[in-house]
Amino acid sequence: MKKTFIKEFIEPKEKSGKSYWFIFRGDELLVNLRRDDLCDIPLIDDFTELGITPIRKQYLGKYENHCCYSAEVPEDVKPPGNMEFYTLRQLFYRMENDWFLAAGYAFQIAQFDRTHRYCGRCGNKTEDLETERAKKCPGCGLINYPRVSPSMIVAVIKEDKILLARSTRFKGGFYSVLAGFVEPGETLEECVKREVKEEVGIDVKNIRYFGSQPWPFPHSLMVGFIADYDKGEIVIDPEEIVEAGWYSAAGLPEIPGKISIARRLIDWFIENYSHS
Repeated sequence: MKKTFIKEFIEPKEKSGKSYWFIFRGDELLVNLRRDDLCDIPLIDDFTELGITPIRKQYLGKYENHCCYSAEVPEDVKPPGNMEFYTLRQLFYRMENDWFLAAGYAFQIAQFDRTHRYCGRCGNKTEDLETERAKKCPGCGLINYPRVSPSMIVAVIKEDKILLARSTRFKGGFYSVLAGFVEPGETLEECVKREVKEEVGIDVKNIRYFGSQPWPFPHSLMVGFIADYDKGEIVIDPEEIVEAGWYSAAGLPEIPGKISIARRLIDWFIENYSHS
């Protein structure tokens, strides 16, 4: 979908055919249930055929010439027909990867529209800008854009092993690389060093860029790095980490799914260190 989904801001004046609807009840997305246990985004002629009245809707762009929308519905809405509401985390393994990323984008746009209806500086009701995705206050002129919070994620390598940890936030038993949000006035590299030191007590060096990924939990841009172990012994922060250790490519614990940049970093390690 990344190759054919075109993000747009201005809704076409003339539309024909069915549209894809990313419909949110709070932080839950309405999806079609399939026999193979996967889920699809509803493709419908008109929103009213679902028997639901949206609170707000947002135009997102096109996918294969079908218009795409996000919408917010009341908390008491029941799923129609063979549909169900699931959180994005629940859909992590039940949607095709590109659809999941598109759903994350839709969620962030819907959240932005919901949380920026009023000016945070003077309290006036905001207005949509006509030229870009932003909210402007007609009173004081303050302009707000969809929020993006940068965070780092890093694969720390020591000889032929990778540092993996099980976070207190993980509901399952899987292990992953370390991650954390960037603080004001901090570079990404400084964030890497600080987060690793705070969470597991070691120092790293030779930090280099790997890649990035938008991540809707809640509105992050994950910036990936690879770093080398420098010094220190693992001492975990119990508020953040349940357990951490060094693992070889042949002896990895349960790891994240394919869609995440965390898994891409671990796959890079496997590809480059399986011979050791």
